Amino acid sequence: MHAIRVASAALLTATALALTAPPASAAPADEENITSFGFRVTPATIAAGGQVTLGVDGCRHNTKVTSGIFDDVTIPKGQASATAKVFWDAKPGAMYEVTFTCGQESGTTDLTIVGGGSSHNPTHQPTPHHSRGVKAGVGGSSDGSDAQQLAVGGALVAGVIGTAYYWVRRRTGQHGS
Repeated sequence: MHAIRVASAALLTATALALTAPPASAAPADEENITSFGFRVTPATIAAGGQVTLGVDGCRHNTKVTSGIFDDVTIPKGQASATAKVFWDAKPGAMYEVTFTCGQESGTTDLTIVGGGSSHNPTHQPTPHHSRGVKAGVGGSSDGSDAQQLAVGGALVAGVIGTAYYWVRRRTGQHGS
């Protein structure tokens, strides 16, 4: 009977330890954005209505640059850069994703909007192809750790219940003998 209790405790401990180990990741976030060509947005922080330079290095094709914060831009093959004007209605403090596509490869970087945004250009009317919106981060989305936390919590609760049961049975056995 003692061996069963020891084995149960060891199994509960091993399960709890296995569930608390951090999950393996296929690739760190920075490695997911590795391309055979270089790209950049200068400056990386700008006010609404400002002009950015979109740069590319090592692309042997036309490079298409897209974002929800400016009109699509094509950098012709052999050219290193182009410019884009940030929309006047860009939200201060927001971070927008800028995607560079060279052939079959794509890479992304961020463009942050600063400033009061008090100036407004009434002639700009957003069109449907600008509907990608703001890159707002992961916020309340799940990266899979919620299930892991639930499993750890469940294992801990099961361990506490098992321990309590053990001590109650042990006391009952001592009083009954």
